Amino acid sequence: MNVLGIIASGVAALFITVALAKSARRAALRPHVPDEPGGRAPRAGALRRIGGAAAVLGVGTATGGALWLGAADGSAGSVAGLLAGAGAVAALGLVHDLKPLWAALRLAGQTAAAVLVVCLAGLSPAAGVLAVLWIVLVTNAFALLDHADGLLTTIGVVTAAGLLACALIDGSAALALLPAALAAGLAGFLLHNWHPARLRLGASGAQFTGFALAASGALIQAAAPSGRAAWAALPTLATVALADTALVLISRRRAARSPLRDTDDHIAHRLRRVRVTVPGAVILLALWAAVPVVTGTLVHAELLHPAFLLLPPAGSAAAVFALLRIPAYAPPRATPSRTAARRTTAHATGPAIPPASTGPAAPGGGAAPASGTAAPAPGKTTATARTAEGHPTVPSPPAPTGRSAAQVAAERG
Repeated sequence: MNVLGIIASGVAALFITVALAKSARRAALRPHVPDEPGGRAPRAGALRRIGGAAAVLGVGTATGGALWLGAADGSAGSVAGLLAGAGAVAALGLVHDLKPLWAALRLAGQTAAAVLVVCLAGLSPAAGVLAVLWIVLVTNAFALLDHADGLLTTIGVVTAAGLLACALIDGSAALALLPAALAAGLAGFLLHNWHPARLRLGASGAQFTGFALAASGALIQAAAPSGRAAWAALPTLATVALADTALVLISRRRAARSPLRDTDDHIAHRLRRVRVTVPGAVILLALWAAVPVVTGTLVHAELLHPAFLLLPPAGSAAAVFALLRIPAYAPPRATPSRTAARRTTAHATGPAIPPASTGPAAPGGGAAPASGTAAPAPGKTTATARTAEGHPTVPSPPAPTGRSAAQVAAERG
């Protein structure tokens, strides 16, 4: 096992990612960056959004250099296909960051990249189909975690560390190269992605991270000895990402919303609604991810019974049902009816009506005004017409007679 090559690739990925991320941060925070014409977002925001390209270049350069130096032994083809597929997905995500693409087009690109990885790895047709479906599902599940500062980066580090441990347990130095470089590169990028984030992974870095984790897990599972419970241990490492995806799909289904329209209904968003800070939510989810990662690694190393693998999914399912009770969508605004709007306008523009009298009979033997009618003032009479419901009616103004003021005065005189 070429442990020295694995360590060297991780160190190289760390330093390259930190250097590139620092340069991207300086470019994004430049004060003289002008806004784009046409009222679009400033270029500084676009630079922060595509900052994940620094992590992609750092991890890809370190892994590619290790392959060129012969650190992959006899499995260079599998690792090269894995790196090529992840790079293709990252390039497609970079295009999406600059100009949004259709979801079907991105899904087709991820499927093609997964087929490339499976073909170069030499899997059987049945295992290849399952691996392609798994890679596409987990890639999008991890990409959805890029909705809070430092969330996907932290969980990516935890998951990559688990994959690295599983590969080292099996003695596969080649398949340990990419998880080692990915864990180190994401750790370096976390310096700029922690809350408040100066750089974001964007679609490029998020899809690269998800694809690298999913494909590495599939290949490690395929290369594991037949007697080891890798088929059940490695899928457990993606528990948090799959739980977040299930939460989103269930809540949008209940609210009759489109499953493709992203909104603030993820796990971190719901934790924020119960007064958990952004760093606190990231730490909680990292601890949540560490439990299935440690459990799956210990089962993969045959230190725990495979029955323990049922605990993380069961706990995650209970957590999803508990999080569904936290409201994620604002209630719809009540629109007043036309009749109520007309009554409000009439009362606002009509004359002031004195309060009704409900007291005893009037002095002098006269009958008291009925309930809902106005009491006349002394020396004056009122003739306010009312409807059957008791609402006052506003009399229409008198029609003009066409006589002048002088004629009216002459008639009175």
